Amino acid sequence: MIEGLTRNAARNIFFGGSLFFFLVFIGLTAHSHYYVVTTSTDHAGLTDSVKHGKHIWEQNSCINCHSLLGEGAYFAPELGNVWKRYGGEHSPAGARNALKIWMRIQPTGIEGRRQMPGYDFTEEELDALIDFLEWTSRIDTQGWPPNISG
Repeated sequence: MIEGLTRNAARNIFFGGSLFFFLVFIGLTAHSHYYVVTTSTDHAGLTDSVKHGKHIWEQNSCINCHSLLGEGAYFAPELGNVWKRYGGEHSPAGARNALKIWMRIQPTGIEGRRQMPGYDFTEEELDALIDFLEWTSRIDTQGWPPNISG
């Protein structure tokens, strides 16, 4: 079989294969951009409060301990679905109050447990941070994290 493969045939296979896989790459890139723009992100829910919450998240370097949608450190729990874990889908007011209380009582002082530092957030900052966490819970993550506990 090697004797039948000419130099021109090898060149054509190389360029044809390269062109084919380049076109597949372009098609998959276009599909992923179309998917992200049209389905995965809740653009309507992206309010000023959510943006302010994202700013608080970044300003306090929460990602140094927590992960968000799989990105960040794994020292503390995943927060991409914390809204769902606290029952926000069924009782938004209850989840909001529970999250506020949890953030206010930190650190708990329980021996042998990892402790979140105490932050002196204002009521507005807590609301914005919780709005951001609620917004992230609505992102279509295609099944990530695999379970509710993060």
